[in-house]
Amino acid sequence: MTNKLSLLDVVTLTEDLPEHQLWSGQVGTIVEILADGGAFEVEFSDREGRVYAALGVTPGTINAAAF
Repeated sequence: MTNKLSLLDVVTLTEDLPEHQLWSGQVGTIVEILADGGAFEVEFSDREGRVYAALGVTPGTINAAAF
């Protein structure tokens, strides 16, 4: 990935994570940068803003969302 991911960036999953009931393309927000950018805490929220999943992911499992 050429773009540096930052705190509060909107990202999409690049792979299915069925153990967390998350699927490729789902949109989340980076809420914490871990291990000097080697991992990120990402929250996934519903339309009312309620978090339904939060987990640590590696940079290879997310991409910056393009609007």
